[in-house]
Formats: sequence, structure tokens, C-alpha cells
Amino acid sequence: MKRLTQKEEEVMTILWDLGNAFVNDILERLEEPRPPYNTVSSIVRKLESEGVVGYEAFGKTHRYFPILKKEDYRAGVLHAFMDNFFDSSPAALLSYFVKEEKIDPEELDRLLENLKRK
Repeated sequence: MKRLTQKEEEVMTILWDLGNAFVNDILERLEEPRPPYNTVSSIVRKLESEGVVGYEAFGKTHRYFPILKKEDYRAGVLHAFMDNFFDSSPAALLSYFVKEEKIDPEELDRLLENLKRK
């Protein structure tokens, strides 16, 4: 899976949240300073040409919707991250979060209990 650019991820996050949207809807949800309408339109059209986004036509305007599922993208990005930075080891990734105190031991215990139940 191809990694999206930061701007493409911002647009996709909005589409995943809204379900479908016109370019103006996406533009309204972007943080200030907002890019020009044509920039957002170009990003969405590029995503559509790559098969990540689909659209419904309403005359000359289009309402866009995500084809790529958020869960699928997240899994692909996480796997690539783990492969690139943690030698494909989930244990090394988890150890990093524990070592850097990004997850406390109590939370880790709860996660382990949930895993054991599955």
C-alpha cells in the first residue's frame, strides 16, 4: 500500500469522519490557514485517480467518499512503520512504548489481560 502524503491523510481523515463530502465540506474542516479550493480539489481528484476515493456526480460538482477503509490504511502504515523501525517485531514496538513511558504498566496489564481473553 502506498503511503499518503500528509495533506492526503488530512483529506482522508475528513472523508472517513464525514462518510462523504463535497470539496467545500472538506475545506471547511481543514485548519487555518486553509489551502485554496483548487488545491483541495486537486488532492481529492488525485486520490480518486489512485482508487482511494470515489465520487457521485451532481451536475458539474462531485461528492466524494472513501474507498480505502481507515482500518486498512492504519494497518498498512503501522506494519510498514514496524518493519522499518522495529525489525518487524511487535515486541520491540511495545517495548519502545513501555521504555519511553508512552504506556503505563497498569495499561499494559489491562492490554495483556484482554489479549489472554481472546
